[in-house]
Amino acid sequence: MTLLAPKVAAAKAVGSLVRAAGRGGGTSLPGKVLTRLEPHAIGLLAQRLTHGSAVISATNGKTTTAAMTAAILERSGETLVHNRAGANMAGGVASALAAAARRGGRELSGELGLFEVDEFWLAPVVEELEPRALLLGNLFRDQLDRYGELEIIADRWAAVVAAHGDRSALVLCADDPLVADLGRAHEPLYFGVDDDSLAYAELQHAADSKHCRRCGHPYVYEAIYLAHLGRYRCPSCGSRRPDPAVVARAVELRGIHSAAFTLATPAGSARVELPLPGLYNVYNALGAAALGLSLGASLAAVVAGLEAVAPAFGRAETVELAGRPASILLVKNPAGANEVLRTLALEGGELDLLGILNDRTADGRDVSWVWDADWELLAGSVRRMTCAGTRAAELALRMKYAGADPARLHVVPDLEAALDDAVAGGTGPLYVLPTYTALLELRDLLARRGDVRGHWR
Repeated sequence: MTLLAPKVAAAKAVGSLVRAAGRGGGTSLPGKVLTRLEPHAIGLLAQRLTHGSAVISATNGKTTTAAMTAAILERSGETLVHNRAGANMAGGVASALAAAARRGGRELSGELGLFEVDEFWLAPVVEELEPRALLLGNLFRDQLDRYGELEIIADRWAAVVAAHGDRSALVLCADDPLVADLGRAHEPLYFGVDDDSLAYAELQHAADSKHCRRCGHPYVYEAIYLAHLGRYRCPSCGSRRPDPAVVARAVELRGIHSAAFTLATPAGSARVELPLPGLYNVYNALGAAALGLSLGASLAAVVAGLEAVAPAFGRAETVELAGRPASILLVKNPAGANEVLRTLALEGGELDLLGILNDRTADGRDVSWVWDADWELLAGSVRRMTCAGTRAAELALRMKYAGADPARLHVVPDLEAALDDAVAGGTGPLYVLPTYTALLELRDLLARRGDVRGHWR
């Protein structure tokens, strides 16, 4: 550890300089510096986590699931080392560990590591961390120009599970066929939904995993809850959705504000009042509950943590903008966008929207996914929509083809001008739908203008 000490010090100094220069929160660059100086820094520092670590990965919902898990574990008395800001590649994990390092890395300020990890970085990070528990939530089509098709990620995840599944407690979503299949040679803790009142009549256009991973035959669905998540079976080889041990029943979706469900677990059942909206957050809560239980949390701690969780950045948080409540909901792929649109549709009445579509590297250069998302769910409810971002015109075109009145669509590519246009365009609630880089740009813009400080809800 003595050789690691100056490298940790250098990484921390880089983080301090970045923050002092106002160039961000220093959530990734310090870790990149540290791993350049010491390629095994994550593993060396993780050895000092006296209660080990847990890893969360998914295409959608990692940050929120990690926030929920943190709320549960903290109520169980754990002190955490956690990449709370959502920097989830190797640099972000290394930065979180470096920030927690004391005495040159001989000690850490937390006992348990909790890390959300980008789906493509899962293998190298898990190799270093050797986690106690591994939660794999879902696989949806996302950033095809960066990741390729889902099967590429599924194959990489299968290799991780094969290498670590006997040493890490596995927590898997039973309702996602690709994810559930990863546990067939192990004994995972499965979670899922059991409420057919939420089910679709048929697979959505944006559904991805439609064919059996074992034999290639199309699945038959008894219930479809979210994209390709649901209760399924293969009529050819007999593969089927495993029975989940952690289940959500009697789900209530209450628009943009909240949801509720009965949580059934091996430790008992309880009603959960979740201060986050949508079925997608019910799935996030189930994953967090299952992971918390696998790490020794009580059912009481699980319920208390879920009911106290605050929205992660850009994930259904509400801010005040010039007196208007503005709810910010990240949209970045067809499955995630559809659940946000489904949630907004529950609001009823006419809606004021600010959509921000970027095609930067972290968004994926290919934005054709907007044509797979079901904007038709909201098109008839649009009172006014400002379309912004590097692909603002394409978003407006998509809304026109979805059936929105073109007179209600305002194309304002510049983000600051678009924000002013959207805020000035009405007096009631505003719903902001940014892609990933647009979300970061919006955060920086609001912080620079002082629009948000002190007004988080």
